[in-house]
Amino acid sequence: MPKEIKSKKAEPKSNMPLLIIGAVLIGAIIGGIWYFSSQRSAPATANTNTSTANTATTPRPTNTISPNAPAGATPPNMTGSQAATVTLEEFADFQCGSCAAANPILSEVKSLYGSRIKFIFRNYPLSIPAHDKAYEAAVAAEAAGLQGKFWDMQNLLFVNQQGWTAAPSYKQMWKGYAERIGIDVAKWEADMMGIAAKGRVDADLARGKAIGVNSTPSLYINGMLVPFSEMAVPKLKAIIDAELAKTSASPAANTAAAPAGNTAGNTNAAK
Repeated sequence: MPKEIKSKKAEPKSNMPLLIIGAVLIGAIIGGIWYFSSQRSAPATANTNTSTANTATTPRPTNTISPNAPAGATPPNMTGSQAATVTLEEFADFQCGSCAAANPILSEVKSLYGSRIKFIFRNYPLSIPAHDKAYEAAVAAEAAGLQGKFWDMQNLLFVNQQGWTAAPSYKQMWKGYAERIGIDVAKWEADMMGIAAKGRVDADLARGKAIGVNSTPSLYINGMLVPFSEMAVPKLKAIIDAELAKTSASPAANTAAAPAGNTAGNTNAAK
């Protein structure tokens, strides 16, 4: 007899496929909304990035001298022409080795440009143990300046820096410099003790501190600080020539002026 085949009960159908399809459709809708939203916002993001890049690469002047800064010693120790459109202003310390090294460089620049520039020297003796004679040296130079020999004394102090810095009898050496440049030594010694020479040094110090000088030499050309790495004749010439070119069309720049020093008599050119 054939076996009796038992009928099986129909199994209930699962709803899982419908749930999966629904999830896929919802995901597609969300993805589409996100895509169109991101496409609309993309141009705004690009413009923002471009603006930031342009701002970052735009050069901005830094370390410029404020017109409201103290004037310093007046009149200043100056060579060149008062009418020059390019001003070099140096802040230096007579016991600073780098200042001594820069002295012949700046002397060459002054010789090259003559009355086309105005060069101003500012005393900036640093208050550090290694520069224990710097303030007195600045006063010695200013005392010589009261007799019209600032630049002569300035040059001798830099040229002989290592010798007098290490000598206990440094004031005797300075006295020898005073005799060599032909000033009244007794008056020079008296002026070193007076307030006139010291006042000029203090005024220069006040100006330097106000504009943020924190090392020597610090050189400003038309109010802009020159990096120490640029303190070489070719690089300084490039900066000065560029400044002269800016004002070449100006009537004031085309007016030839005789070299002028300050009215205190500190007008001798550095040698």
